[in-house]
Amino acid sequence: MLDRGPVPDTSVVWAPEAGPAAGPRTPETPGPRTTLQVLRALDSGPRGLTEAEAENRLARYGENLPPGRRTDSWPRRFARGLRDPFTAVLIGLGVISAVLASWGTVCVIAILVTVSCVLRATGEHRAERATAALRRLVAGTATVRRRATAGSPPAAREVPVDQLVPGDVVLLGPGDLVPADLRLLRATGLTVHQAALTGESAPVGKHPAGHDYEDGAAGGGFDRPQLCFQGSSVVSGSGTGVVIATGADTALSGAFAGGRRPGRRLPSPFDRSVNGIAWTLIRFMLLTAPLVLITDALLSGRGLQAVPFAVAVAVGITPEMLPVVVTAVLARGAARLARGGQVIVRRLPALHDLGAVQVLCVDKTGTLTQDQPVFHRAVGPDGRDDPEVLRWAAVNALWTLQLAEPPMPDALDEAVLAAAEDLPGAGGQEEYEGVAALPCGPGRRLATAVVRPAPAPLFDRRHLLVVKGAPEDVLQRCALSPPERERQLARAAELAAQGLRVLAVARAERPARPGPYGPADEHRLEFTGLVALRDAVTPTAADALGALAARGIEVKVLTGDHPGTAARVCRELGLEPGQVVTADRIDALDQGELARLAAGTTVFARCAPEHKARIVAALRDGGRPTGFLGDGVNDLAALSGSDVGICPRDAVDVVREAADVVLTAKDLTALDRAVDAGRRSTGNIAAYLRITLSSNFGNVIAMLAAGLLVPFLPMLPAQVLVQNLCFDAAQLALAFDRPGTGAGSRPALLRPRSLVRFVTGFGLLNAAADLATFGVLALALRSLGGQQGQTAFHSGWFTENLLTQAMVMVLLRSGRAAAGGSRVPGPLRAAVAGLSVLGLLLPVSPLGPVLSMSVLPPLYYGLLAVVLVLYGTGLWLARRRWL
Repeated sequence: MLDRGPVPDTSVVWAPEAGPAAGPRTPETPGPRTTLQVLRALDSGPRGLTEAEAENRLARYGENLPPGRRTDSWPRRFARGLRDPFTAVLIGLGVISAVLASWGTVCVIAILVTVSCVLRATGEHRAERATAALRRLVAGTATVRRRATAGSPPAAREVPVDQLVPGDVVLLGPGDLVPADLRLLRATGLTVHQAALTGESAPVGKHPAGHDYEDGAAGGGFDRPQLCFQGSSVVSGSGTGVVIATGADTALSGAFAGGRRPGRRLPSPFDRSVNGIAWTLIRFMLLTAPLVLITDALLSGRGLQAVPFAVAVAVGITPEMLPVVVTAVLARGAARLARGGQVIVRRLPALHDLGAVQVLCVDKTGTLTQDQPVFHRAVGPDGRDDPEVLRWAAVNALWTLQLAEPPMPDALDEAVLAAAEDLPGAGGQEEYEGVAALPCGPGRRLATAVVRPAPAPLFDRRHLLVVKGAPEDVLQRCALSPPERERQLARAAELAAQGLRVLAVARAERPARPGPYGPADEHRLEFTGLVALRDAVTPTAADALGALAARGIEVKVLTGDHPGTAARVCRELGLEPGQVVTADRIDALDQGELARLAAGTTVFARCAPEHKARIVAALRDGGRPTGFLGDGVNDLAALSGSDVGICPRDAVDVVREAADVVLTAKDLTALDRAVDAGRRSTGNIAAYLRITLSSNFGNVIAMLAAGLLVPFLPMLPAQVLVQNLCFDAAQLALAFDRPGTGAGSRPALLRPRSLVRFVTGFGLLNAAADLATFGVLALALRSLGGQQGQTAFHSGWFTENLLTQAMVMVLLRSGRAAAGGSRVPGPLRAAVAGLSVLGLLLPVSPLGPVLSMSVLPPLYYGLLAVVLVLYGTGLWLARRRWL
């Protein structure tokens, strides 16, 4: 922690946090309220800080960075990998082997643990570097007012955002990102976009508090007009504000109170699956090793010589390569996505979690929509579509923009002008020339353009007022009867209920005059009609939702917007909204009732951050792996409570820090490709588990049977370890398998119970092949006896084990998951061929005598071929039945 030392008293500005996901902290009841008193509390002024004071405060406060930005070192990541359950099992077996002085086993286990942890730490380090590069793309500067010395005049200068300190005076202009939490000192027509904070897509007006104004009088949270919050952006106007909070003290970073902090994340599907499988294997190992020891030591009378063999069996039945294979598979999938420049996986297990997701909750604003309005329809006074209404709205928009010269064009005006370009004669704006304009402003929700025909007739002394704005304000100025005014207001409300932004258009003729026009001229207007606009959807959103639905992922929309807006966007994207549930209904439900409601609901509207988090938690607690896609701080609590958090590249900083997966491309279909990669990776991991555990289980059964059937150890400890080492090395090739085309069509999850059923069935089949091999060996070696017969038995079973394991790798790999299978990739073919060659040649090689193995008679190989054909046929038929 930084030693902040004595700092200016900001308690008059902020009160303590209200708790998780509480949003911005609210001012305390007692204490100063005026802008001047806030400046005094910050020991600052309108002229800004001196450079020396700014440096002192930077040393005390630290950089203006969100919490969690400082990343773990590579050694810390390596050490975290040692906590993996399978790695812990391997370490425990290594300790037992060291006690028994089985140093070969200890060395093999040490190599496996080191390789696994190195691969995992390297993969996460690369993902963090990619995220840091992405962060630099959006890093910027802020314009501040500072002085060289106390007596120097203030000067505006650009400083990096992370160098801002409380008390700095910041200048805001159109398009600027608000770099910290500010209290406004001055503002001119200032509006800001707070969708990243609140989810509301409409800009909000900001203005400094007057001398008598008390903080919070106009609402709490982000609604306070005198405060601009980090994470918002300036839409129009300009302003000057004093920094009241930076770094972890901002309202944006305060959302981390309900978000994901390093080391405090909830168990994900990967964690639950791995822990379940690990404990299943640990129980099996604790049961099997003593059984082997009892069978060989007590029942067969081999005494202490059976102890190393029992330990070797325990190592053999443990999937010691699982940490290596899992990390290699996930790292390869994450690297492939990163090379495509579309997805960054910041936490390797998140790739598995992404493939396991059954429900994906998405925020609407910024993900499904672009926060950019587009024209929908124009309605005349009679309720019918009328292009003339759009024409007059375009006349108003054009001359308001040209004559009022706003610092930044209004998005609604731009949408109207863009739509009018498709009208005959380009909307007719060129038929008029501007005379004057009365723009929108604080407290004024309409704009008026005064125009005249172009070219103006010589004796025509008429001006035309074209008014456009909020229906309530415009209709109030129209010459309408009360029933007609109510009818038009109801029509505007009906359009708004459909999720549309509605503008009313009116006009009136006035005698020309040289003097200025004012609001007093906006009366007795002729109502022209209504213009409805909608939010533009993200171009690839419909394709992305369709692709996710095809993969069996149920999409749910969680938004803070109006229910009608949410429903309309869903229909436009091809997602049937059904009955929209609003936040007030959620508040009346306990978590169990909410879980039942959420299971059958597609759209939730008017959601605050805590509502989104509750919905995600309800779905997750229902046993369905749940992901969340969002980009604003109001999404942070839900993102943190999900099984896998996803955000686009332009999400706010703290969201990118908390997310597991970052979509670096603006194409939302990249999410579908990431899901596919996650499912294929999980398929390869599941294939490894099926192959190694079924083979190991079959071998254990065969070893127990051999302990009762033969008067010597069926395989020496060194032979067991060499066999496992060969098999483990070959299984690394499974990371390069290419699953069949149907492998990514449904959620993929490592399920311990399903795995146990598979392993039991196929393990018994493998044990049957081993027992048949015992019969073959008895027939082929009946003329051999004593030590020669034992070495021949060891050689025969060693060869059969490697050959059957090679066969299993081909027939049970994930690439066979699709009907018709898929071509075996090169690395896997090489691994299978190498395993087969080792099985056939190692006993007859110079290493054979070292491992107590000898040459086998030709009769054995002929009989073994029959066993392998029968085993392969049974394996193929069993796999078809399983599928």
